[in-house]
Amino acid sequence: LAARQGLRVTGVDAAYRMARMAAGRLPGDVVLGDSRRLPFADASFDAVSTVWLLHLLSGPEETSAVVAECARVLRPGGVYVTTVDKAAAHDVGSDIDAVLAPRPVTVAVDGAEAVDAHAAEHGLTPAGRASFRGHGQGRSPRSTIEDVRRGWFTQIPADGPLAARLTTALADLPDQDVPRPDPRFGVRAYRKPR
Repeated sequence: LAARQGLRVTGVDAAYRMARMAAGRLPGDVVLGDSRRLPFADASFDAVSTVWLLHLLSGPEETSAVVAECARVLRPGGVYVTTVDKAAAHDVGSDIDAVLAPRPVTVAVDGAEAVDAHAAEHGLTPAGRASFRGHGQGRSPRSTIEDVRRGWFTQIPADGPLAARLTTALADLPDQDVPRPDPRFGVRAYRKPR
């Protein structure tokens, strides 16, 4: 986006290392900040995006706060774009997903319906939806075993009996190093009325 003529892009990240990495790509236009309290005046931007952020938030109140801040810093007529349903996108209907089906799953704070409701609550109207295929993010049985063991599945204690059952079943699947299909990620857009 920054390479496009006439566009000015500003990045925000709460993590110093991520902001530093982004600043290497966008010198002078990356700031440290909290998406729940953005360091910008009202109506500062024509567009705001939160790609792969909402799923990291702790609950609906925090998600609502982030959407509220995005709405606040948008100019009238501006567009807010965000990814939705990130965790669900990884379920591609594969043999790996069948093995993982009994695991406990938390309610997604980035569920499309929930994000739609937060957007409406903060005065944003639906402006579009799309999806895109991940690139190189399909799971293989072996990589999924590693993810279970390192605690990537936060509801499965890595040293517990469920993890042991799942990793044993995953190890029995064929084609241990063959990735299953890449996930398809959802995107929603909302507009701030003029």
